[in-house]
Amino acid sequence: MGLNRSFWTGRRVLVTGHTGFKGSWLTLMLQALGAKVHGLALDPPTAPSMFDLLGLASVCDHRVGDIRDLATVEAAFAAVDPEIVIHMAAQPLVRFSYDDPVGTYATNVMGTVHVLDACRRAPNLRAAVMITTDKCYQNNGWVWGYRETDRLGGADPYSNSKAACELVVDAYRQSYFGAAAPHRVALASARAGNVIGGGDFALDRLVPDAMRAFAAGQSLMIRNPLSVRPWQHVLEPLAGYLRLAEVLWDNPDAATGWNFGPRPDESASVERVVDTLVGLWGEGAAWVQDAAEHPHEAATLKLDSTKAAIELGWQQRLPLEEALRLTSAWYACYHQHGALERLTRDQVETYLGLD
Repeated sequence: MGLNRSFWTGRRVLVTGHTGFKGSWLTLMLQALGAKVHGLALDPPTAPSMFDLLGLASVCDHRVGDIRDLATVEAAFAAVDPEIVIHMAAQPLVRFSYDDPVGTYATNVMGTVHVLDACRRAPNLRAAVMITTDKCYQNNGWVWGYRETDRLGGADPYSNSKAACELVVDAYRQSYFGAAAPHRVALASARAGNVIGGGDFALDRLVPDAMRAFAAGQSLMIRNPLSVRPWQHVLEPLAGYLRLAEVLWDNPDAATGWNFGPRPDESASVERVVDTLVGLWGEGAAWVQDAAEHPHEAATLKLDSTKAAIELGWQQRLPLEEALRLTSAWYACYHQHGALERLTRDQVETYLGLD
């Protein structure tokens, strides 16, 4: 699968959540493809942040606003007149959702409703991709991957809110963007695995927690070393989202839900991931198991991305070890005050040139 640079050149793309970890990488990827990137988001969610470290406010039309406010969303749409929308703004942390369930639902569900409603009135919008998560599926502890037709659900506020987002997207698609509807927008949702990569400074995520601990000479505390997740480099699902938008442009039949996860043999335990990071970091890196009690987390979660492979030509390009190597190199550059922007752009361009 190769992304079509000529398709993206000059294309007006509105990205919600562009100041976050995934949004920052997507902004760079779209810029590299020649798109006109417009962003709507809150201020960066962490300090430091990849968005600020790389000065990304200067490479896009940067708009600060809250998707929980419909008027703010509508104003952004009116100003940008987008051709493509990629909705990524969210409260993305499982454990934080236990502390703030109301805010999680307000952002993830009603924020999505506001974006979808603004899509109804965007005169030149052609394709919209709503980003949810692999955790939108009801987790039955299966050792095989979940498919797009499996039941939605969620035992925690974050997962549940994302399952609700999928239902909202489907309702809007059938009510306003279907074959008999007056709007020609092709509306799809995308579900990715556990993304890793440089630039993530969030709390309570495995890789950034590991990088902070190793840089400080401390042992990383691990809650569930045997938990299995579909780890993938952040550029992998982002390429999937963009490929999906390309297909939606001319093929409204692609307006469904899509998985973008690693190959089945690339899903791995927390222990394997951390052991690899320890080896990459070197001296002083170590981990220990945290024996304290914590909120429920599923033991196993895998995605089946066969549909995306067959119908979109999308597939994982970076093996897990390479994804971890790129990630470790980014944080090493950051802590050593290296040429971080150049390294990040090189990683984007190298990935785009893998075909």
